[in-house]
Amino acid sequence: MTQHPIADPWPAPRATAPVDAVVSLPGSKSLTNRALLLAAIAEGPSVVRRALRSRDTLLMSRALTSLGSPVDTTGEDWVVTPGTFTADAAVDCGLAGTVMRFVPPVAALSTGTVSFDGDEHMRQRPVGEILGALRALGVDVAGERLPFTLHGGGAVTGGTVVIDASGSSQFVSALLLAGARYEKGVDIRHDGKPVPSLPHIEMTVAMLREHGVEVDDSEANRWAVAPGPVKAADHAIEPDLSNAAPFLALAAVTGGTVTVRDWPRATHQAGDALRDILAQMGCQVRFTAEGLAVTGPGELQGVDLDLHDVGELAPAVAALCALAATPSHLRGIAHIRGHETDRLAALATELTGLGADVEERPDGLAITPRTLHGGLWHTYADHRMAHAGVILGAVVDGVLVENVATTSKTFTDFAPFWAGLFA
Repeated sequence: MTQHPIADPWPAPRATAPVDAVVSLPGSKSLTNRALLLAAIAEGPSVVRRALRSRDTLLMSRALTSLGSPVDTTGEDWVVTPGTFTADAAVDCGLAGTVMRFVPPVAALSTGTVSFDGDEHMRQRPVGEILGALRALGVDVAGERLPFTLHGGGAVTGGTVVIDASGSSQFVSALLLAGARYEKGVDIRHDGKPVPSLPHIEMTVAMLREHGVEVDDSEANRWAVAPGPVKAADHAIEPDLSNAAPFLALAAVTGGTVTVRDWPRATHQAGDALRDILAQMGCQVRFTAEGLAVTGPGELQGVDLDLHDVGELAPAVAALCALAATPSHLRGIAHIRGHETDRLAALATELTGLGADVEERPDGLAITPRTLHGGLWHTYADHRMAHAGVILGAVVDGVLVENVATTSKTFTDFAPFWAGLFA
């Protein structure tokens, strides 16, 4: 089959009837990258089954391979062979927060010099809390943001460290993932405003325990990992539930039914919150033999939601709110200003540009629906912003999505896959 180049800006497909579809989605980026990293420091080889093949996960696999733990990505199931970290390495973080934040605590175990850099947008994303924590644990790090360099000492003493993780839950996960390999383990104390996206930390803790790592998370704002071996463990990767947002939203806005295959009945993924959010907006949400099915209502209802723990869903939910019949308020998401872009400012700007009435607040958005019109939707090199744009384009004539290819961060060939649902 011939692959045709995607136009830029891309005319978002417009639905002319309710969309009815059953889709199989790629695996979870969050699960894949955690599984790869833990496998790289385990006692023996591990297999990551149905690994997500995307820019972010390939960047992680290349980073770990460059450190000395080869990742074979040739098949659907990726094999990771732990090795010794002795060589100098250059890590390309691209736009992957998990690479920029999760790899340095592991690279600290190297005896080589490891440099980190990434895309221009990535140089603005916060990483200083992790670098400061590593310094406090005795690691030699030069720099405060990308680009930075770490001079490994071959071992990390570890111990207690105090950080402010209010900017990202990844600050905690990054130290937890490597902590068992530190001589004293790691005892992380959070001091600051509430930590966002707690389900991602719960995911990290659960995966550590699957590798036989002892984790104490019994106290609020404290996570302690005991020193010890990281056992080899295979992982079967769940579908990426956050990537399901635009597909389930397509049912919501067109009055159709979309089923996402193999939706887990129990999961630590933040995207599982879509079930409750869409139900609140008037959708029918139900488990079927195939997965999770969502049927859109005749009219979407606005919502008042605290998305603090599931901020990655905010762009898709904001797009739905702009198409609802009543006003909405999304709050608790000041931290998403530090994601791939300042998502609050970007959403306010782009929604307003298509005719919506949006008030940008310090920690969220107030959205009063108005009749929308077509126009250019900028993505800011942010895959979630692209998702929001195509949701709007499904029911608004003339929406052009700039750089839709940025969706390759977590979903290769998203644009042709999405367009195929409108055939």
